Amino acid sequence: MENSKKPGKLFVVSAPSGAGKTTLCKQMLDRFSQLSYSVSHTTRPPRQGEVHGQDYFFIDKSEFQRRIDAGLWAEWAKVHDNFYGTSLTLLQDTLARGGNLLLDIDVQGARQIVKAFPAAVTIFIMAPDFTTLEQRLRRRGTDSEAVIAQRMKNAEQEISQKGWYSHVIKNDDLETSINEMSVIFEKELA
Repeated sequence: MENSKKPGKLFVVSAPSGAGKTTLCKQMLDRFSQLSYSVSHTTRPPRQGEVHGQDYFFIDKSEFQRRIDAGLWAEWAKVHDNFYGTSLTLLQDTLARGGNLLLDIDVQGARQIVKAFPAAVTIFIMAPDFTTLEQRLRRRGTDSEAVIAQRMKNAEQEISQKGWYSHVIKNDDLETSINEMSVIFEKELA
């Protein structure tokens, strides 16, 4: 008899800044012990408190480019003069071993992932409306007016693409959204 392990599941979660994606993803990782977080690579320098291998894998631009040329990224993008990417080998190896991965990536990256992994479960998180989204960004207190304006402009473009995701969750009430997302994970991981 052949020893074939059931392949793992790949979950791709996207949202505009301020929609609550990070909070919801952390809840899923806490609730589902069989789920791991896929750590991305970046060429930007670490921010205060960030840990290599936990928040990101920090690499230089020449190494990132070498991996582009070798086809080693499942998805990658250049954002504000820095590169961000997800290791193709990590995804393939983890899924082949039966591991389940959660990716927290933007719409552009999600489209690239779905091309390479058509069975990926895609989830788009939305704020209830643009006013709430802007209020959440302002409450963070981390961004300038110019950055908030850019994030709001990006949000319109990102939301316009929500239709191709398998699931859309409107994060109106955090507990309701956690429960909605948990149902998706429970069904897919069963």
